[in-house]
Amino acid sequence: MDEDEDRRLGRIAPDISHMSIGLLRKVVGVYPEERIAEEALGAADRVLEQYGTDGLRVLVMSLTGWAAVQIEKEAQLTGRTHEALLDDMDLTRFETNPDG
Repeated sequence: MDEDEDRRLGRIAPDISHMSIGLLRKVVGVYPEERIAEEALGAADRVLEQYGTDGLRVLVMSLTGWAAVQIEKEAQLTGRTHEALLDDMDLTRFETNPDG
C-alpha cells in the first residue's frame, strides 16, 4: 500500500472494525446456519454502500485478522497445529459442497 491508500483505509478502519464485530455478534450461534450467509451479505452490502470498495477491502482485512487470531488461540488451547485446524475447516467446506 502507498501512503495515501494507507491513510484512506486507516480513516475508515475503526468504523469497519465496529461493523465486523457487530456482524459476528449477529451470526455466532445463529440458527439456522444459513442465516450466517444472509447476514454476511447484508453487512457487505452496507459497507459497500457506505464506504465503497475501500470499505470492502477493510472488511476483509478486519474479518481475516479476527479469524487468524482466533485460529491461533484455538491451536494454543487445544494443542493442535494451525494447519490441522485449517484442514478441519477445509474438510467442512468440502463436505458441504463436495462437487465444488
